[in-house]
Amino acid sequence: MSETLALPSARPARIEAIFAFLAIYVIWGSTFLAIRFAVESIPPLFTAATRHLVAGSILLAWALWKGERPTRQGWRAGLVLGFLFFFVSHGLLHWAELKVPSGVAALVIAIEPAIVALLLPVLKLGSAPRGATWAGLALGAGSVALLFRPDVSAGEGVSVGLVAVLVSAMAWSLGIVYARKLQPANGSTLNAALPLVCGSLMLLVGGLLRGEHHAFQLSQVSAPSLLGLLFLIFFGSLTAFSAYAWLLKHYEPTLVATHTYVNPIVAVLLGWAFAGERLTGSILLSMGLAIAAIWLVNRGGQRARAAAADEVIVESR
Repeated sequence: MSETLALPSARPARIEAIFAFLAIYVIWGSTFLAIRFAVESIPPLFTAATRHLVAGSILLAWALWKGERPTRQGWRAGLVLGFLFFFVSHGLLHWAELKVPSGVAALVIAIEPAIVALLLPVLKLGSAPRGATWAGLALGAGSVALLFRPDVSAGEGVSVGLVAVLVSAMAWSLGIVYARKLQPANGSTLNAALPLVCGSLMLLVGGLLRGEHHAFQLSQVSAPSLLGLLFLIFFGSLTAFSAYAWLLKHYEPTLVATHTYVNPIVAVLLGWAFAGERLTGSILLSMGLAIAAIWLVNRGGQRARAAAADEVIVESR
């Protein structure tokens, strides 16, 4: 989700920062493999719903205990963002990982910064892309195109799954953009909890409409699926998110955003090491292009912000 940019507070102890960065680098990178294991014997929408309902309920209880109270605007934002972030984006991602290798899914998701850069000017929430950003967008498109090559997309339903992951990335990116526009007047914990709770309830309804409750049998849930779900709840949704929020309080957002470079590498390597996923030339090249695309988009964004600041200074004289 989008974060409120503020000046970082005093730097904390080095060991705390190391563990926090490891959390957003390794844990978020490993959630793709955890999803793959979870959906092996637990229906995908039910997996996503359970993960987010438990995490959202814990955060909601914590927010209420701290005295935070949801506003009407906050509930509206929770419904919109819950729909985009969790019902559409995570619902499609969990379903797609029935067909697409976890590392490949992570590479598609990695282009979200490029999609955001394209959406901001379209929705009149940011400046038009400049040279470096356009180059990043081109590389991001190339990285996704490589994943449709036969050495990656061969297999029943893989191409359809790739399209689903791409739509998932678009929905998440749209949610990031709208989160800036909605600006819910809640506390920070409620801002995280309400979309989780709203989105999880939508996922439950979606799972019921798909008939997932007919196919699900608790006695047939495998140990890897159960461990994957527990990992997603307590590490992917709670630990890593808390580390992310803590880092934003103490470090520059551009430094915290470096997790977007690391997550796809972690996901690809873990999928290869623990799930027997192939490392083809197209996948390795796609990974390189995705990382370069993120760097260029971030570089272009920094230059655009610097130019905007210069314009403000000139106009104020």
